Amino acid sequence: MGSVQRAMRLLESVARHEHGAPAKQLARETGLALPTAYHLLRTLVHEGYLRRDKGLFFLGEAAERLSSSGAKQKRRSTVVEALAHWRDVIGVPVYYAMYREGEIEVMCVSDTPGNPAVEEWADFRETGHAHAIGQCLLSQLDESARRDHLERYPVQAITPYTVRDNHTLLRRLDRVGRMEPVVEHQEYALGTVCAAIPITLGPTAATMAISLPSHQADRLMDATRQLQSEIGQLLGSLAISISI
Repeated sequence: MGSVQRAMRLLESVARHEHGAPAKQLARETGLALPTAYHLLRTLVHEGYLRRDKGLFFLGEAAERLSSSGAKQKRRSTVVEALAHWRDVIGVPVYYAMYREGEIEVMCVSDTPGNPAVEEWADFRETGHAHAIGQCLLSQLDESARRDHLERYPVQAITPYTVRDNHTLLRRLDRVGRMEPVVEHQEYALGTVCAAIPITLGPTAATMAISLPSHQADRLMDATRQLQSEIGQLLGSLAISISI
């Protein structure tokens, strides 16, 4: 345990020196005997946590991966907390999804036993034409990206209310105004209505969405407007990352 603690102190000391630091300085800053510091530094270099260049020590790839992973976990935690907040304030399940590398990815869902999320009974990636999340993401793509998606995942009727063909879907997507919510009624799951709001994340298509039982359909637009308001108030401080 003592060796681990000393190694961590060395890593922390190196991290404070953007332009690198020599062993003697690191030993002095960490209060370690120089032979001990040398031994630990060599071990950390060997394991990839540090690298040595012209007598100076810098953080290595392994340490940078740890840092990146920690930052990613923090961003994800921030998103999870935001969705839980909106879920409780509005009283609906809340979803966060992105279009990444040609696929629809639901990144996070926040619901409660009293307000459960929609059951993914048909693969969300393959049925983007049928649910509000997918339609909202597809509406943010250019025409060639939409057609590429539909070539891989063609329209198929999964409920009596699902759009019937690619042409009809593309016309519908063309009519979606910039930053307007997309609404669907029982197109993906009977007894469920959904709305999705586009989120601007640079060139990446993203969305926040909600769902309700169809007998509460009269709540959908008010809940959607409330979500838009909540997002507008909190999004800047949250800085939701596309990499969660």
